[in-house]
Amino acid sequence: MRRGGAAGEAAGACGRRARSGGRAWRWRRRRPVREVLFFPSPPSCIEALLAEAAGPGAAARPCPCPLPRGDCSLSRLLRRLLSARRSLELCLFAFCSPQLGRAVQLLHRRGVRVRVVTDAQYMTLRGSQIGLLRHAGIQVRHDQESGYMHHKFAIVDRRMLITGSLNWTTQAIQNNRENVLVVEDAEYVKPFLDEFERIWEEYNPINYRFF
Repeated sequence: MRRGGAAGEAAGACGRRARSGGRAWRWRRRRPVREVLFFPSPPSCIEALLAEAAGPGAAARPCPCPLPRGDCSLSRLLRRLLSARRSLELCLFAFCSPQLGRAVQLLHRRGVRVRVVTDAQYMTLRGSQIGLLRHAGIQVRHDQESGYMHHKFAIVDRRMLITGSLNWTTQAIQNNRENVLVVEDAEYVKPFLDEFERIWEEYNPINYRFF
């Protein structure tokens, strides 16, 4: 009886450890991102976010600007972008936001592979970030068609999709009624990634037609 009792107690302890380990494993597993952002987003200071993303060696000087530093749709969007560790694909009709432009350049300097597809007509507008991105060494390709390259999406590390109505411009961020969906779901990420790769190859400069 004692041996059976000891064996039963040991089995029970093992079962409790297994169950406890299972609970710990479930607790540690990160839940997939599911987030909806709505704009307009009020003007806000992003210096602390950029300093945090730049790494431990970056100088963290307090910003003297009077803008608020609280949580908002823009700061949440930036956090999602700055979470990139390996790759960032951007497919954007208009890209004029200096704040988002700085974040993308920071990722490039950090070693993230950044590729940008944009619209040929809007990339040359005053305030466009595209020239600055190219100057920083980021790969950019554009259309050569009469219609607009009107997509507005980003893919972070080939696993997180950011898409919606938002053009990456200060006007849209601070003044327009816009929406952005952020989702980690392979069923949705894959077709957007396939579309990006298709357009990337189509807009290869070797395919441009000059008259």
